[in-house]
This record gives sequence, C-alpha cells and structure tokens, in this order.
Amino acid sequence: MSRLWLTGYRSYELGVFGNQDPKLLVIKDTLRKLLINKVESGTDWLITGGQLGVEQWAAEVALKLKTDYPELKIAIMTPFAEFGGNWNEANQAQYATLASQVDFHQSVSEQPYHGPQQLRNYQEFMLTHTDEAVMVYDLEVEGKPKYDYRAITQFQAQHTYPLTLIDMDWLQESANEYQENLNNGSQIE
Repeated sequence: MSRLWLTGYRSYELGVFGNQDPKLLVIKDTLRKLLINKVESGTDWLITGGQLGVEQWAAEVALKLKTDYPELKIAIMTPFAEFGGNWNEANQAQYATLASQVDFHQSVSEQPYHGPQQLRNYQEFMLTHTDEAVMVYDLEVEGKPKYDYRAITQFQAQHTYPLTLIDMDWLQESANEYQENLNNGSQIE
C-alpha cells in the first residue's frame, strides 16, 4: 500500500475565487496529471485535508479519476471536529458533499478546535500515516502551507519521506501547456 498526503495553498492564497476561474482549471489539470502518474506508480490512497483550496481540489480530481482508476481510495482527514463550521453556507455545503463522496472521512481530534497543538498532532498523524507528500507550494511565496512544509522537512531529517513541490514555475509550465492544448483543441476536462 502506498499513501500520498497532498496539501497546499488555500484558494484565497492563489487568488482563486469560483469554480470557473481559469487558474483553477490549470491547477486541477496539474493535479490530475500528477495523480495519474502517482496511481500508475503504485499509490492507492490519496489522503488530504478538507481545507478550501488545494486539498478539496485534489479530492475532487481524485473522485473523477476513480472511473479510470477504481483502485484509488480517497480519505479526507481534518485536524479537529466541526472543521469548517465557521465557513459560509455554500462552502460548508460543498465540503459536506465532498466528504460524503470519499472513501474515508475522519477528524484526527474528536474535539472542536481549542489550540495549535491539534494542528501539530494533525501534521504528525499525516506524516506517520502516509508514505510521501505532494505540496502545491512555492518556497518564495509563503502562505499557510509553510507550516506543513516545515513539519515535512523536519520529519525528513529522521525518515525517508519523499516530497514533491508543485511550485509557481511548475504551475506556469502547466498553464502554458494547458493553453496550448486548448488552442489545439485537445484539452479534456
């Protein structure tokens, strides 16, 4: 069994607002290609969080891939109970729908948020229950993922734990390729 932790920026950190944002189409296409490669190389579990942004997009992309890769299982793990409870109704509904479609959904802590230790416990859980990580994160563009990046690199000091960073250059190359495919009429959603 090979388990992949996929995380990254929140939607607002990437300036993505709405499901038809061209940036989102490129990000999802990038995630789709990466996940296909990972599944074809033996990954059978995608484990991600429930954050608005890369984590939810990764789960959405993986759900679509299950048609062609039924062996792929998807888990959404959240750091604490009542995760997303302070989001607006539309975001809460989107999250609830997504959580109902994945193979496994659970909170690491059964308590509602009460402190940063829950977030550290979540990182520890993700690191010890996965075999590698992929982050949509650029070291030159800090954001919330910096905490997960730090946890991963500290973990790597003691463990073999591959990390793939999808940085801004990778996303720009993906955008160029996506546009070229659109121009050639070969882009598939």
